[in-house]
Amino acid sequence: MVLRNTLQKTMTAIIHPDASADRIGEQVRFKAEKRVRGLSDRGIAWLFVAPTIALLLAINIFPLIWMIRLSFTSLNLSMSYLPMRFVGLDNFNDILTDEDIWARLQTTASFVIWSVALEVVIGFGLALLINRQFRSHSFWTTIILLPMMLSPAVVGNFWTLLFQPQIGPFNYVVGLFTGIPPSSFSMTGEVALAPWTIVLVDSWMWSPYVMLICLAGLRSIPDYIYEAAEVDRASSLRQFWSITLPMVMPFLMLAVLFRAIENFKMFDMVNLLTSGGPGSTTELVSITLKRAAFEKWRTGYSSALAIILFVTVFGAANIYVKVLNRVKQR
Repeated sequence: MVLRNTLQKTMTAIIHPDASADRIGEQVRFKAEKRVRGLSDRGIAWLFVAPTIALLLAINIFPLIWMIRLSFTSLNLSMSYLPMRFVGLDNFNDILTDEDIWARLQTTASFVIWSVALEVVIGFGLALLINRQFRSHSFWTTIILLPMMLSPAVVGNFWTLLFQPQIGPFNYVVGLFTGIPPSSFSMTGEVALAPWTIVLVDSWMWSPYVMLICLAGLRSIPDYIYEAAEVDRASSLRQFWSITLPMVMPFLMLAVLFRAIENFKMFDMVNLLTSGGPGSTTELVSITLKRAAFEKWRTGYSSALAIILFVTVFGAANIYVKVLNRVKQR
């Protein structure tokens, strides 16, 4: 009997191979469904989240832990033949007592403050203008957003050509309105002008980003509030100070947070525009970190500097977020 059943199954598989394959597929699918049904909701959630967590650990967490380890060593890749020694907090002490590092931090802070302030003013002004929904406002919105769609490397090279004293149009435009000979000054080569050059270019590129955030805030204000203010005969200026600005303030503060963090770690655009020059006038702390890590090959020292910058940004951002939450609760 058993032999007869086996022969029947074999003949069926030979004559009808598709039916046999379907039967096998159904059995595999049934077993898989049975396994999934055996998992709890939490187990299924972990099943989907686990690859992301593994990727996060591999790309972010592990390098961070490795960098913390290296910050307590004397590792210098230009002298890799020397053994790596544990030096404790010597790297951190060298950084915090280095006057050049404090000067670079001051340069970075100045760049962040002026660029973010200018971006907020320009971005908020553009948002107020676009929010009026005038004729062809969609077209002009697209034009305004173009700079932020470009790569910082492209922007750096683009403005480097514009600032060329001999062939760049920027100097000719300035000379046209001021009467100054175009070849008599260089925006990226003079100590007095270079810091304002990187502020100008960064503001040109990222003011549209601030505009988008502010525009979202303006569009979230209900119309009935303005209608009630008009019934009370409130002037346009009064409506701005009492309605628009307070309700957009959380969005403005959010834009300031995002831009301050990004500008604090700004590297590529400034490196292409001025390379930190003339001298060290525009040398941001990120450029100092790059030179310590990839020109002097002081891996332990640069790891300690990166940790100090990370803790500074992380701490300041946490304090700022707490203030932002209080503003939202008002």
